[in-house]
Amino acid sequence: MSLPLYPLMYDALIRDALTEDLGLAGDLTTDACVPAEAQAKALFRARHDGVVAGLDAALHAFTVLDPSLRITRHAADGQRIGPGTVLAVVEGAARPILSAERVALNLLGRLCGIASETRRLVDKVEGTGAQIVCTRKTTPGLRGLEKYAVRVGGGGNHRFALHDAVLIKDNHLVAAGGLRAAVERARARVGHMVKIEVEVDNLDQLAELIDLKVDAVLLDNMDVPTLKRAVAMVDGRMITEASGGVTPDTIRAIAETGVTLISLGWLTHSVKNFDIGLDFEPV
Repeated sequence: MSLPLYPLMYDALIRDALTEDLGLAGDLTTDACVPAEAQAKALFRARHDGVVAGLDAALHAFTVLDPSLRITRHAADGQRIGPGTVLAVVEGAARPILSAERVALNLLGRLCGIASETRRLVDKVEGTGAQIVCTRKTTPGLRGLEKYAVRVGGGGNHRFALHDAVLIKDNHLVAAGGLRAAVERARARVGHMVKIEVEVDNLDQLAELIDLKVDAVLLDNMDVPTLKRAVAMVDGRMITEASGGVTPDTIRAIAETGVTLISLGWLTHSVKNFDIGLDFEPV
């Protein structure tokens, strides 16, 4: 996987997570039970099928606690794996390996879960031309890594934050005094590099929006027949995004309506954790 994931993107997060776990007293269990000179060899092992994501970020937890630990990677982000696949091996002093274990597994399991589910959905819509994208419904503090995991799984990213694109939703329309007023104010305020997308709930709103020439339209909670009509009305004049009520069972039919994007909040806020174990071997 060629997607960049630089240490500065996760170093502070890992250090905060370790601080949360170790607190002011350290790892009471490990420090009490395990001799300081004890050595260990620990294997990250997958327990079912999926896609790797965030391996370097997870392994960074060990490096932070003990830079002398020896880490060997046997997998890479984006790689499809099966049960029993060894992702990495960590060797050296047992204490820091045990103390960093949970932080590493928590992060790796979440990111692999997101990448694996994204890949499953991408495979379901293959050949339709629709792209799977995530939303801002992410875990606080993990947005950058969770959106990275979506890309690793073959999906794309919606806006990263409130500051990088305009998305006018139903509550904005009420507060602004209507669709035209909201769009005109947004266009007058943002620069030429900022895209404008508007959420619509019905085809009457869509007809009004088409005349305003925005960049994208979010077709919210529309059934498949309505989505087909919406795509025909737009006729390629802007990006079409289907959102709301999307499930693995309905996603193929939604993609076949011709929409450009299918966005799913649950891809980052409710995805199942990927089961990975850290198994010690005798040394």
